[in-house]
Amino acid sequence: MKPIIIFRHIACEGPGYLGDYLISKDIPFQTVCVDQGEEVPENPSACSGLVFMGGPMSANDPVSWIEKELRLIRMAHQENMPVLGHCLGGQLISRALGGKITSNPVSELGWHPVSGHENACSKDWLKDLPEQFEVFHWHGETFSLPEGAAPLLQSKFCKNQAFVIGNSLALQCHVEMKINMIQEWFEFYENEMPESSSSVQTREQMLENLQERIHRLKTIADVLYTKWLEGLDR
Repeated sequence: MKPIIIFRHIACEGPGYLGDYLISKDIPFQTVCVDQGEEVPENPSACSGLVFMGGPMSANDPVSWIEKELRLIRMAHQENMPVLGHCLGGQLISRALGGKITSNPVSELGWHPVSGHENACSKDWLKDLPEQFEVFHWHGETFSLPEGAAPLLQSKFCKNQAFVIGNSLALQCHVEMKINMIQEWFEFYENEMPESSSSVQTREQMLENLQERIHRLKTIADVLYTKWLEGLDR
C-alpha cells in the first residue's frame, strides 16, 4: 500500500506515539520535515493518507508551506482520502475547508478532561471510551467548524476540541504525546509559557503521575487512530 505522509513542522513535535502505532499495525509511513526545508508534495497521489502535526506557528501565518499544505488538504478531502491533524494540524484542516482560526478565550496547557458532543458521530467514534477522559493540551488558538463538520470533543476551556468531516479528523488536543516529548516541550517552550492558572498547569502539575497518564493517553489514541484508519485505502 502507499504510505501515509506525516508533516512535521518543528523537530520537537514529530509523529510521537502515532509513529509507534503505525509501526505496530505494519502501516508504512514517511515523515516530511517541513522544518528542514523538505518540500510539500503538489498532490496526494503518492500516499494513502495525510497527517499534520503541531507547531508553535499559527495556521494564519503567511508562509508558503502553509498555503501548500492547505491546498493539499483540500485535494485530499475532495478525493475522500483520510486526513488527520494534531493541534496546528487540526487548525490547518479547519482553515483549508472553510473554518476560521482565532484566539481561544484562554491558553490551555496541561492535562485537562474532554468529553464528547451529543451527536451520532461522537457516539460512533467514542463508543469505546469513557464519557469523559483526560488528554494533553498546549494551545492558545482554536478552530471553528467548517460547514458540514460534526463536532466530536469539547473541554471546559475550549469548545471545539475535535471534529470529523468526511474521512478527516481534526484534533485541537494532543493524543500523540510520549514522556520524552513533554519533557522536551518544557525545555523548548519554557520562555513562552503563560503564567499558571486554572487552564495552564505548572511543570510540576503536568509531570505528576506522568507514566500512568501517558499509558491512559495511548489507550485513547488507539481508539481514535483505529477509527480514523477505517477510511484508509489498503
